This record gives sequence, C-alpha cells and structure tokens, in this order.
Amino acid sequence: MVNQIDPRIAMGRAGAMDRADIDVGLRKYMLGVYNYMASGVLLTGLVAMAVAMSPALQYLVFGTAFRWVALFAPLAIVLFFSVRLQHMSVTATKGVFWLFAGTMGLSLGSIFLIYTGASIAKTFFVTAATFGALSLYGYTTKKDLSGWGTFLFMGLIGLILASIVNIFTQSPAFDFVISAVGVLLFAGLTAYDTQKIKEMYFAGDGYDVAAKKSVSGALSLYLDFINLFLFLLRFMGNRE
Repeated sequence: MVNQIDPRIAMGRAGAMDRADIDVGLRKYMLGVYNYMASGVLLTGLVAMAVAMSPALQYLVFGTAFRWVALFAPLAIVLFFSVRLQHMSVTATKGVFWLFAGTMGLSLGSIFLIYTGASIAKTFFVTAATFGALSLYGYTTKKDLSGWGTFLFMGLIGLILASIVNIFTQSPAFDFVISAVGVLLFAGLTAYDTQKIKEMYFAGDGYDVAAKKSVSGALSLYLDFINLFLFLLRFMGNRE
C-alpha cells in the first residue's frame, strides 16, 4: 500500500530522511517522467502529420504491405520493452521508447484523413486537460489506488475482446458503449498509473534502475494519454 512504502510516513518514527529533500527529488523524478511522455506524444503527432501531408507516405503506410508493419510494430515493441527492460541499458531503453512513439505516429496518421483538423485539435486539448487533472489526482491523493489494478486490468481485457467482436458485428450501439467504457477505463488508468509511478521513486533504486523506471513510467502514461485521446475522438471528432 502507498502509506507502507512512502518514507515520509516513517519520518515521524525514525527521522531518517529529510522531507524537503524527498519532495524535491520526487518532483524532479516525476518531471522527468512527464517530459519523456510529452516528448513521445509530440514525436507521434509530428510523424502522424507527416504521413497525412505526404501522398507518398500515405501510399507506403496504407497502400502497401508495409501497412502491416505500421499496424503491428507498436505492439511488438511494447512486448519487447516489457520482456527486455531489465536487461537493457538506459540508452537502449530510451531508444526503444522513441522507436515506439515514432511507429505509433505511422499508424495514427490515418486520423488526419478521417477527422477534421479542428476537431482533432479540440479533442487533443480536452484530452490534455482531462489527463492533467486525473494525473494530478493520482499524484496528490492520499487514497490507495492499488485496489483499482485488478478491476482496470480486467476491464482492459474486456475492452480488447469487445473491440475484436465489434470488428465483425459493426454495431453502432456497441461501438458507442465501447467508446464510453474506453474513456472511463483510461481515465482510471491515468490516476492509477500516476500513483504507481510515484511509488516507484520511493524504492530508492540506483541511477540505472531509476532511469529505466522513469522511461517505463512515461510509456505507461503515454499509452493512457493516446488511448484516452482516441476514444474521446470517437465522440468529439468531426469526419472529413
């Protein structure tokens, strides 16, 4: 639980740590996570816009066999990242993160061909505001959110299965439900993951481990942001 591992709670009993130093270190650590995450979102957006603005890239990504690479590469990279994280160097960890963000941009270039630029921009700012509020809640709340983990994970599995089923059923009503559940699910994951990343800081790891955890945390928040954006876009996006 959060209060069991937060050393600030122990100060009153042992006085072994300086609260100001811990708070400064935590803010620096979280700022690094947010910087990585924001940089990844920026890279994804730039790549997506480049694809949308270039007929040659559009044909390559959506009109040739390369589309399967653009579609499945992000999933393959995430799986590789999860399995190999403990064995990679800090530099390699960062490189895999940037590679993932770039390949996500390839597949997300299609949204600029489906929705108007104004609605994409509006949805992005709504997503940023929502994400910021939820992440701030996860960072500041004294409530232990670890109990949400199992519920959110099961919800994520259910959402994936429902999305696969709807590929074949093409039900507008089912699609609406999936979109609504997706927004709620990734809203909860944003707060949950933020608190979980905050807890990682108190583990007191060495530089390399802490740096890799920072990138891993950024990836979690990146996925929360992108998925929250995509599900909100299904509600707020105006089609071309």
